[in-house]
Amino acid sequence: MLASDLINAEGVQICTRCIYDERVASIEFDAQGVCNYCHQLDSLSEEYGTGRERGENELDRIFDQIKKAGRGRKYDCAIGVSGGTDSSYLVYLAKKRGLRPLAVHYDNTWNSAIATQNIRKVLTGLDVDLYTHVIDNKESDDIFRSFFYASVAEIEAATDLALAETMYRAAAKYGIKYVLEGHSFIAEGITPVGSNYFDGCYVKGIHRKFGRLPMRSYPLMTFSRFIWWSVFARIRKIRPFWYIDYNKEDAQVFLEKEYGWQYYGGHHLENRMTAFLHTIYAPQKFEMDFRNNTLSALVRMGKITREKAWAKYNTPPKVEEELLEYFKKRLELSDEEYERIMGKAPKSWKDYPTYKKRFELFRPLFAILAKANLVPMSFYLKYCFSARD
Repeated sequence: MLASDLINAEGVQICTRCIYDERVASIEFDAQGVCNYCHQLDSLSEEYGTGRERGENELDRIFDQIKKAGRGRKYDCAIGVSGGTDSSYLVYLAKKRGLRPLAVHYDNTWNSAIATQNIRKVLTGLDVDLYTHVIDNKESDDIFRSFFYASVAEIEAATDLALAETMYRAAAKYGIKYVLEGHSFIAEGITPVGSNYFDGCYVKGIHRKFGRLPMRSYPLMTFSRFIWWSVFARIRKIRPFWYIDYNKEDAQVFLEKEYGWQYYGGHHLENRMTAFLHTIYAPQKFEMDFRNNTLSALVRMGKITREKAWAKYNTPPKVEEELLEYFKKRLELSDEEYERIMGKAPKSWKDYPTYKKRFELFRPLFAILAKANLVPMSFYLKYCFSARD
């Protein structure tokens, strides 16, 4: 039985090309049953020349610009590192292509031991310096607890935003004009905004309502700071994997062989808070499973059949032993309090203050900035359009 037959029997429509189904935010299907997200990735692949000579040549041109802009400085680019596959391989790629990167890490104090060791092994092996911003652990836990009490899915939003701000701060400190990001829309897709939203107003608003401690060591990116970094400081963001034929599995094998890097069990599971989000919180409270992003990407690339991907997607995610107890202990939650919050009706970013309407209002500006690599194209596509658009 084909996956599409199985899903039709269950009364849920699935994309005929990947495994996104009708429960994905803002999804639409064409006459052939292909979803708008598959079409979006096709458009990006054509625009960036992904995996073709045109894409490779464009990335070479960008790297030449980076070298020229960084002439006379110790570093010519900054790269965010987490200990994961993509960021680790990106550091290697930058060095291989003759760049002088500064590795940047935002430590939310929930790193796994494997991730910490991976960062050390790769950076030592490549002789790359590390800039780290470490938030106070009590403050970090207070922000996470606030999002948990808010009953929103984006419990990790504060980390994603803080890393972006930390990258900008490190770049500004060392006169760096280019930030490289290890994202591949081919290997990961682009997460629909309905299931993953964050901005500075969102973080600040939720923490103001539910937090107990002041935010002092947390690097908050406000709208004005975002505009400053993008328009005035003009720090460009480049995603090299958008241009080249990048294979995550091959990258893992290479990193293991060359640097003793270790796999951590799944996409984004190098951090224990992220692991809690992906394997416990999102599936159990929101009936959301972010594995469909990676599995759909594998289907599009022909690395797995839709039938196998759908079967895996419908298998409960593997949960790290004692992860739940660690979460409750860190956030000072009793068993009863944890169950009470988990039992509350889910809310979304639409229930709290955000910059979303402002991003939509400034869409023409952000379109120009995205074309100039001054904001990520994925930000423009996800944040600057309303659902009806």
